[in-house]
Amino acid sequence: MTHTYTITGMSCNGCRTKVEKILNAIDGIAAQVSLTPPEAIITMKEHIATEVMQKALTAAGNYTIEMQGSHHKHTAEPKPEEKKSCCSVAGAHEHKKESSHKATAGKYYCPMHCEGDKEYDAPGDCPVCGMDLVQQSILNQRTQYTCPMHPEVVQDGPGSCPICGMDLVPITPDASEESKTYDDLLFKMKIAVLFTVPIFIIAMSDMIPNNPLLKILDYGTWNWVQFALSIPVVFYACWMFFKRAWKSIVTWNLNMFTLIGIGAGVAFLFSIVGLFFPEIFPAEFKSHSGHVGLYFEAATVILTLVLLGQLLEARAHSQTSGAIKELMKLAPTEATLIVDGEDKRISIHDIKKGDVLRVKPGDKIPVDGKIIEGNTTIDESMISGEPIPVDKKQDDNVIAGTINGTQSFTMEAEKVGSETLLSQIVQMVNDASRSRAPIQKLADSIAKYFVPIVVGISIITFFIWAQWGPEPALVYGFINAIAVLIIACPCALGLATPMSVMVGVGKGALSGVLIKNAEAIEKMDKIDVLITDKTGTLTEGKPSVEKIVVKDGDENEVLGKIASVNRSSEHPLAEAVVTFAKAKKASLSKVDKFESITGKGVIGFVANDKISIGNKKLLEQEGIKDFSALEQEVIIEQKLGKTVSYIAINDTAVGYITITDAIKKTSFEAIQELKRQGVEVVMLTGDNENTAKAVAAELNLTDFKASCLPQDKLEYIKALQTKGKIVAMAGDGINDAPALAQADIGIAMGTGTDVAIESAKITLVKGDLQGIVKAKNLSHAVMKNIKQNLFFAFFYNVLGVPIAAGILYPFFGLLLSPMIAALAMSFSSVSVIANALRLRSIKI
Repeated sequence: MTHTYTITGMSCNGCRTKVEKILNAIDGIAAQVSLTPPEAIITMKEHIATEVMQKALTAAGNYTIEMQGSHHKHTAEPKPEEKKSCCSVAGAHEHKKESSHKATAGKYYCPMHCEGDKEYDAPGDCPVCGMDLVQQSILNQRTQYTCPMHPEVVQDGPGSCPICGMDLVPITPDASEESKTYDDLLFKMKIAVLFTVPIFIIAMSDMIPNNPLLKILDYGTWNWVQFALSIPVVFYACWMFFKRAWKSIVTWNLNMFTLIGIGAGVAFLFSIVGLFFPEIFPAEFKSHSGHVGLYFEAATVILTLVLLGQLLEARAHSQTSGAIKELMKLAPTEATLIVDGEDKRISIHDIKKGDVLRVKPGDKIPVDGKIIEGNTTIDESMISGEPIPVDKKQDDNVIAGTINGTQSFTMEAEKVGSETLLSQIVQMVNDASRSRAPIQKLADSIAKYFVPIVVGISIITFFIWAQWGPEPALVYGFINAIAVLIIACPCALGLATPMSVMVGVGKGALSGVLIKNAEAIEKMDKIDVLITDKTGTLTEGKPSVEKIVVKDGDENEVLGKIASVNRSSEHPLAEAVVTFAKAKKASLSKVDKFESITGKGVIGFVANDKISIGNKKLLEQEGIKDFSALEQEVIIEQKLGKTVSYIAINDTAVGYITITDAIKKTSFEAIQELKRQGVEVVMLTGDNENTAKAVAAELNLTDFKASCLPQDKLEYIKALQTKGKIVAMAGDGINDAPALAQADIGIAMGTGTDVAIESAKITLVKGDLQGIVKAKNLSHAVMKNIKQNLFFAFFYNVLGVPIAAGILYPFFGLLLSPMIAALAMSFSSVSVIANALRLRSIKI
């Protein structure tokens, strides 16, 4: 078994080496430790408690170890002499903590991925762009229970209260960080509006004939009222914008908040100076009554509108990660464990591999496993995207988070915690959502120079208006310079790609299409050729033996021997032979010197007899020549689309076994749709020419290649790539892994092997070619959405900045108020997110 643990306390490579050496010294453990991320991948033959590893680490230094997904750290108070780490002694500098592409539950990240995959331990704002950090979704968070009458009673699992005996109830988890951020912004928004509206009314009252407010207080006094009302807006509700602006200038990570801070800050400071020291201003800045024109209303309205934009963004952000939240809702919290024939309710965190669980009608399947007793139908739509319930019987696999139908059954737990398919899907969606698409590089390169250019344009705007503008020229220059700063929005550029990727990846996950990263989306939209395997990809991958023909010897005895050898193989065809032998009550024996020869077959020794089962290439490799009579019969079977394996005992061909594997009903439709979209479909199979030709004819495939070894598939893909083709490869077996890795887009069938899935960029949960059509349609929709967002972001800034600078004034006499600029800027980011959210409703 292999688990991943988080290690804390390491700060240099010396620490890493030390921790790795300590862990490997523990009997039964093989550990690989990395510094970034600070984690250990530990393989063990049987489970070794975390406490054992923690004890060894504590004896050597101030290190802690925790299994990922667990929330119980094993720590110990360091001894006085241990409080200095090896780095402190060496005088080494502090290392930045950065994560790998594997996201850590409960951490925080920037929605614009300004520092790549870097994660942060606490909520706050991004040190580069200033945006609020987003919390990483937490799956399988341990549910705690409390007593409704005695809240001081808290425990990890269900049970009864030790005080009053009442059943304990689950504690409702705290609101997510997104919800807390939204609530905090909403409260600040209410404060800002409460004080900004009166300021705006006071400032605008000048436009009313015979200003009624001047009958209550004089002009100067109303200016002081505006100042007093602006203080809560500037120094409480919107103070975070100035903090972010200051941080961006100090670190020279200039961003949207730099522009807002400068623009609103200059307006506010100008107004304070004008209020306290009006005599230092030239006449141009004064009204006919001698008062300096103040901009408290501009500063507060700008800040309030920016706050409104942040509020709407926070709400929209929570919707972009809606798919992950929907997946997390699938995770059950409890299960029924069978102990000595009695049912016991336990937390899913207490389930171990091999536990026998009872699943009642309507229950969620707690972990991945296998049915050991009973029949049922299970709704797997939340995982596969297919609405029709699936019939399940004894020995069938079941998936955590899917919903049992109307019958009860017992199951054996096989994959628990982070190993379940649901956990892996959530992890994959998290990682893919935070990956960067190549198309984003253009926006990144522009964003690098965006803020300095806008500040430069603002300064130029002021001087042009001051030099050539109408009177009062300085006032015009001042207002238009602020409008330029406020209207520019680098965040719209930065959010254009990540938001579409996040929503698109989530949409795919809910439709049974798991995407490993954003690059896969971009490449999938451009594919020219789809290479597909036959068994398990075009066919059901559930082969069954039709017949066995033995020319020399007892049929049942030969069947027992070939089944004994095949029992050691992972190939679906081998599994079919074993199943057939068991049904025929054939006797299975011990096998020695088993050998699997990729693309050819298997060899093993049973009771000193050499047994060979495979294709013609295997017989030729073993020097078996006299099988021409058998070959004529085999060719007839192959032309019917069946797979045939020769049987040889002690290097003499004695018969063959015919295996059928039905073509998936969806394969034909999917291939025709892909062809309609301009994708060339080619079948590469290890099967013989006759069988491949029969399958290709049934599926209307003109391009296929038979008798392919894994190396042949790899070379075929390389040859296409040298011609400039963008190649996708769909497969499900270990033999497909090299080709999947070589292809521009590897597509693994979720029903296949873990090795194939690990090598692929896209995984189809249901495992049929309709999933590839879905992936192609989804990638096209996402890329179209990204291009729309980028066009809007570019168009908005290219159009908005010159208008704010006053380019329309000489022709139409139009100027843009800084307050209107603030409104436009706030809604530009929201518009990008709203456009990305449209992907949730597309049909793929």
